[in-house]
Amino acid sequence: MPNSAAAEATGKAGGKEAALVKDSLHLLGMEILPLRMPALKRARLVKNNQLQTMVELFHDDTAGSGQVLTEELPGFFPQGGDDFKADLILLKKFDDVPSFDVYSTRITLRELNIPIDDHEALRLSEAKREELTERMKTFTHPLIGHVYGAEAQSVDDLQGILGMFKDPDPKTALANLRKMADSLGIELMDIPKFLEDYGDIFLSLAFFRDILDKTVPTIHQYLEWMAELRESFVVKQDRAQDNMLAKIEADLTDITGSITGRFESFDRKTNDFWTDINAERFHEVRELITAHHRTVGGVLCGLTLKMEHWKKKFRNSGAGGPQQRLEFTRSEVLPGLDWIKDLERRGSQINK
Repeated sequence: MPNSAAAEATGKAGGKEAALVKDSLHLLGMEILPLRMPALKRARLVKNNQLQTMVELFHDDTAGSGQVLTEELPGFFPQGGDDFKADLILLKKFDDVPSFDVYSTRITLRELNIPIDDHEALRLSEAKREELTERMKTFTHPLIGHVYGAEAQSVDDLQGILGMFKDPDPKTALANLRKMADSLGIELMDIPKFLEDYGDIFLSLAFFRDILDKTVPTIHQYLEWMAELRESFVVKQDRAQDNMLAKIEADLTDITGSITGRFESFDRKTNDFWTDINAERFHEVRELITAHHRTVGGVLCGLTLKMEHWKKKFRNSGAGGPQQRLEFTRSEVLPGLDWIKDLERRGSQINK
């Protein structure tokens, strides 16, 4: 392969990998952290299926994934010195972060007073934003229609509003933008920042809702798979195992119902906002949604990790004998489930 072609292939692979990390709930590239040791900046944080935070020192298709707990790192960097000690202190602060989605990570970095020079590193990938375009129309069209009414058909999205700054007719552009500023109760110069905040907060809602909608059907399939297990001779003869499975079923059902209810609450709040759109009410909605980012991200991270692992191990919902199903559920689904349930319970209490 010519060097240029090889470089292009490598670039595409790297770009795909970067997008994967940006759009993930369980991966965090450590290059965005102010670490001192180059070797650590090349690593990444991952959540394993037991929801532990691990430092992944290497990963590839051949060698697999080399993961260690943060507390085990000194054994890999015996000559690390002061730089390593400082990095270790920082990394330990991420041990209890429930999710590495870009929105939860921003909150964590802000709390740690860590500035992010490249804010683009903490945005969803362009491909993911495009994928969520249809979902975003639910949030963008009410704003556009509220401001422009019958004229809204000429503006498709929030970028279209920003494009009015470049309108060939300066008078028309200025009139439209003033109309928007007056409607929102903000200064004309604040429109770009308002639109950025507006788009970002509702993109986060669309992102999490998309994950939930894709995960819930898998949970239902898993529960049906587990119901078959409970009918097996292996479980029917062991009340303790049946009680364990019954608790897992009840917990997954409760967690799913609770987080779905939270999104229904978000829908009601945003619908109320759209009946009278203004900057103050948007601030209230933004604070509400932001307050839920970490718990929603953590719950979805835990559920998706477990369900994706189940789908990968058992390629179809009819696979696996009773003993295999029982062992998988006991070793892979049960660990951390109480943590997810407790996180959802705390999240559901926010703003009540």
